[in-house]
Amino acid sequence: MQNKYDVLIIGGGPGGAMAGKAVAEAGLSCCIIEKRPAIGAPVRCAEGVGNEISELVDLDPKWISSKIEGALLVAPDGQTLELNPEMAGNEVGYVLDRKIFDRELVWKAANAGCDVFVKSRASSAIIKDGKVCGATIESGGKTVEVYADVVIAADGVESKFARWCGIDTTVPMAEIETCVQYLMTDIDIDPGLNAFYLGREVAPEGYVWIFSKGERTANVGIGISGKMCKEGKRPKDYLDAFIAEHFPNGKIIELIVGGVSACKPLACTVADGLIIVGDAARLSDPITGGGIINAMYTGKLAGEVAAECIASGDCSKKALMKYDTEWRSSKMGKGLKRNYQVKEIFIKLKDEKLNSIVNSVNKLDMEIFDTKYLIRELVKYNPWLLKDIGTLKRLLD
Repeated sequence: MQNKYDVLIIGGGPGGAMAGKAVAEAGLSCCIIEKRPAIGAPVRCAEGVGNEISELVDLDPKWISSKIEGALLVAPDGQTLELNPEMAGNEVGYVLDRKIFDRELVWKAANAGCDVFVKSRASSAIIKDGKVCGATIESGGKTVEVYADVVIAADGVESKFARWCGIDTTVPMAEIETCVQYLMTDIDIDPGLNAFYLGREVAPEGYVWIFSKGERTANVGIGISGKMCKEGKRPKDYLDAFIAEHFPNGKIIELIVGGVSACKPLACTVADGLIIVGDAARLSDPITGGGIINAMYTGKLAGEVAAECIASGDCSKKALMKYDTEWRSSKMGKGLKRNYQVKEIFIKLKDEKLNSIVNSVNKLDMEIFDTKYLIRELVKYNPWLLKDIGTLKRLLD
């Protein structure tokens, strides 16, 4: 490990890998450090991505566990709503094998010229005259100081680096989804559908997901609001009850736990010498919790902006603001803003209202799936929606 790089990247997930590749392809020196001993393991997510991932990387078939053609919503009273590809939006796409996918993204960065060090963690930020200049890194039993013109914090939802740099990264307890997931096999599923179970009895202020990993195998998980967790009401308690009811003979071959932020993005995602990407910037989707594509997009953008600023000799916050401005005005940024407000409406709905919505959607002509038609028909069957529909309509327009 050198003691000076043009760009130092904290975290070897999809965001860090895309950043490293972009910087290396610009002809600059860069280094990714990853605290875990292996890239991609243990898996810490449901592994689902939408089709738009193809805009960021050429998909290799060996990265894909399942091709998803639609989504199934299950209301609290058991009513089901199957969404076809046109209606399911981001829920149509793929379930990845991230143990392979993450590793190969980092290989691409390494092949472009980026250094990579695993089992290496940042223990503090180096800050001089208010500018982030690098990090103190523990690697191979040694503690070293590594300097860089720009540091990219891509250290995930548990990010500490941005906080060490003076950024308030606090996620309110009510806006952290606490999650548990089993990789299960020998279960009856539709391998072409991702399923979502809603309701306060199943997953208060959250949902249970079943993401296909192939024939008779799936990630079966749950996320609930942190404020709803209490003794006997932990995510694992709800998930075990769900599995006992739906997959009593299934076999659990992996268990993971973690958290997903469902809050607004950080107020600002740059500082002098610093760019924050992906989950570390609180850029996971507030509704679905999905963050892989957002991390890849912002990682690539961060690498490109860092390279431009280094070339111009200006890595100040003002210069790096191009990154913050560009992602906020992108389709992704606008989607995060809209979905946060939609989430705030729907987490307050009681089960009876969720049942009513799903019941009324099942009465609609799903060949006419435009926003105005959807809202008009939903209000016809659910007049109580008028109270919230003004906000909802503005968000969906």
